[in-house]
Amino acid sequence: MPDAASRLTTLLEQLLETPLPVRVRAWDGSEAGPPGAPTLVVRNRRALRRLLFKPGELGLARAWVAGDLTVEGDLYTALALMSGLVWERGEDARGLGALLRDPRARAAVRGLVKLAGPPLPPAPPPEEARRPGHLHTRRTDRRAISHHYDVGNDFYEIVLGPSMVYSCAYWPAPGPDATLEQAQYDKLELISRKLALKPGQRLLDVGCGWGSMAVHAAREHGVSVVGVTLSQEQAVYARKRVADEGLTDKVEIRVQDYRDVTDGPYDAISSIGMAEHVGAARYLEYASDLHALLKPGGRLLNHQIGRRPQRDESEYHVDEFIDAYVFPDGELAPVGTTVTQLERAGFEVRDVESIREHYALTLRRWVANLEADWDRAVRLTSPGRARVWRLYMAASALAFERNRIGVNQVLAVKTPESGASGMPLRARTWGTPDA
Repeated sequence: MPDAASRLTTLLEQLLETPLPVRVRAWDGSEAGPPGAPTLVVRNRRALRRLLFKPGELGLARAWVAGDLTVEGDLYTALALMSGLVWERGEDARGLGALLRDPRARAAVRGLVKLAGPPLPPAPPPEEARRPGHLHTRRTDRRAISHHYDVGNDFYEIVLGPSMVYSCAYWPAPGPDATLEQAQYDKLELISRKLALKPGQRLLDVGCGWGSMAVHAAREHGVSVVGVTLSQEQAVYARKRVADEGLTDKVEIRVQDYRDVTDGPYDAISSIGMAEHVGAARYLEYASDLHALLKPGGRLLNHQIGRRPQRDESEYHVDEFIDAYVFPDGELAPVGTTVTQLERAGFEVRDVESIREHYALTLRRWVANLEADWDRAVRLTSPGRARVWRLYMAASALAFERNRIGVNQVLAVKTPESGASGMPLRARTWGTPDA
């Protein structure tokens, strides 16, 4: 009888109608596939049962998170090779019913079922979130934010490094001397310049995270800052940072929904990596609320991940792995949709800057940080949670590099009826103090 790896490879190639680009090692120690390629290690038959009962991305994710499936060799190369088999062919949209209508696929599935053996499908790993269905109520948003951010501040310190900035850094030409900490400082300074922050102004930082933007704006530009987050753990950490910096008279950190902020007006608002949590159904409300909180002439800097538009936008669906394990209820929109919604809320959009390549560089640094302190990261969370983050960040780095997703800084102004926006005639001079 053929060994498990050969049988598995043959059946998968029959099902997918294409050769597997990676090597396979099965639970019996056998191997098959192209020599020298990254190796997909199928540690047990349970991995097959996960894939059979949830074909495509979510089944693969469950097997990876549970430790039933892993990769030996370069993870980025493995993901790049496998992307054409899963993410770029819509396999997660094909259920077992669709597979069984194809005679060849039906035969392959029968073979895989026999190889996988009983019993019923395994339960999802405990790291999988309960998903209420993109309601974006205050309650569901709090639950989603807690799932993602209340993993443990010590864990985030490993991944993010001393800057504790969980958004795209702003890099110079990449090289061995470019540090993550300096690139994150430069990003916060870029945002501060775009907002034209000055001493005595009030800044609202929506989704303030661990307080990095709030501390930077108060320390470097002398503004008073209110930072809001739904994460209790983030707020505790941010308040300590503020106290350690001696900025308690300048910075207030609140556990508060942005929809409940009523103490405007503010001179400026920063929203950095937060709007992805808002959802399409609530985005105009989000934009309108921020518009109402600004003074006339006030500026909004909206830093947000975007996706490529689809011919039929009704076919957009949230990435199953991201939704289940990383950002429950997160949604991405094309940058054009974001600009339109901001304009509908009353903003004048003055600048849009894509920094897509910068996020790929940032994610690769975060992956390297996690891998360098892997054992401690596992102790602080769980093996499954650490695997979630390694896969999520590595796959996201490739998605940014391949232009499947991007990230954009949109600068918008609450321009008064007079039309006096307060913007310089030559806007792209953010690096100079008087811009």
